[in-house]
Formats: sequence, C-alpha cells, structure tokens
Amino acid sequence: MSIQDNRREYRYASMTRASLLADPTTQFNLWLKDAIAADLPDPTAMSVATATLDGRPSQRMVLLKGCDAGGFIFYTNLGSRKATELASNAHTSLHFCWLALERQVIVDGCAMPLSRDVVAEYFRKRPRASQIAAWTSQQSTPIASRQTLELQYQAVIERFGGGDIPLPDFWGGYRVTPRIVEFWQGGEHRLHDRLRYSRQDDEASTGGKGENQSPWQLERLSP
Repeated sequence: MSIQDNRREYRYASMTRASLLADPTTQFNLWLKDAIAADLPDPTAMSVATATLDGRPSQRMVLLKGCDAGGFIFYTNLGSRKATELASNAHTSLHFCWLALERQVIVDGCAMPLSRDVVAEYFRKRPRASQIAAWTSQQSTPIASRQTLELQYQAVIERFGGGDIPLPDFWGGYRVTPRIVEFWQGGEHRLHDRLRYSRQDDEASTGGKGENQSPWQLERLSP
C-alpha cells in the first residue's frame, strides 16, 4: 500500500465547548487520566520543541513529570541542546499525541528553570539506575562509542558505591507556563474538533467583569 493511501476515519469521540472545563491544565489532566486508564504506552511522553535565537528549531521526546495550575514540568541535563536553547530563548512548544484516543494537545508557553530544592526533591525519588545515568551522560555531546558510555556508567557506580547519589550540578528541570493550549479530537470526514484556550493579560481578563472572570479565552478553530 502506498503511504498516500494509508488513512482511516476518526470516530472515537467529539468535542464541544460545553464538554471542556474552564481551566486548560485541569482539562489536560482529565485527558491524561484517560490515556493512562486506556493503558497506552508512555502516556506522559511529549515532544518539546525549542529554537535558537536565529529561529532554528529542534525537538525531542521527554516525559512529563507534573502538571498543575502553574504549568507543565520536565527534567533534563542542563548541558543538553534543549537546555542550551531555552537559556537564550525560553519560548517552547509541547505536543502530546494519543492516537489510540484520536487526541492531541499542543501547549505554547515559556519554560523557566525550577528551583534547586524542587529538582533535588525529585532527583531523590528517581530509581538509582536513573540517578547513575544522569551522572553518566553529558547529553547532546559526541561520544566515541556505546562501550565508552557503558564504561562511564560503571565508573559512576564505583564512584558512589552503595552511598546516596547527589544531585549533579548539571541536571535540572523546567516549568512551562502555558500561554496557549489547544485540544484536538479527531472527527469523521476529517472534520476534526479543535478548541484553543488563549491566556488573556490581566487587564483583558478582569476588565471590570469581576474577580471570578476566567483568564482564558476559549475558541473553536477550523480543522
């Protein structure tokens, strides 16, 4: 079969304004729970897109480690390409794709470094093998061979023995504060449902309409 003929209809569900909650992070967590309940592989996997100051983009898959009203959290090596680019250009885009549920979520926002206390608390909870791997890899830098990497891993094991493994200075995390969150639900005949939350500034979100006015504007997009 030609890849041009590889297609299917989307009939899993539909989405309306009335079906969505007022806050996009609360709605996201509801969809994430659905993905976990459906026993999808790696339901917390997301693509993180970054760009250099001159506009050259890059992306990679990482695992989401938290989502609340403040934003979306992930951890990484601070010497990695993503961290280097975020240091000069904090704008980023996250993409979650749960194709078995015919759903996608796109988040546009700014990534700010987490405090060292928050990073240290999370690092202590990681499996020991993951802690060792964090010390082993100088992420995104060239390496001679797979054997070199495995030897470095063994060297870290010997370095720390059976003791606690401290947080590396070069390892940290980010919180992406969303500005735009788009929810996509596949629709029959390619008439997909796309609903986008856009965060309004303080003046626009209050505007004399009362303290309970939502800071989010919700609108439907053409598929």
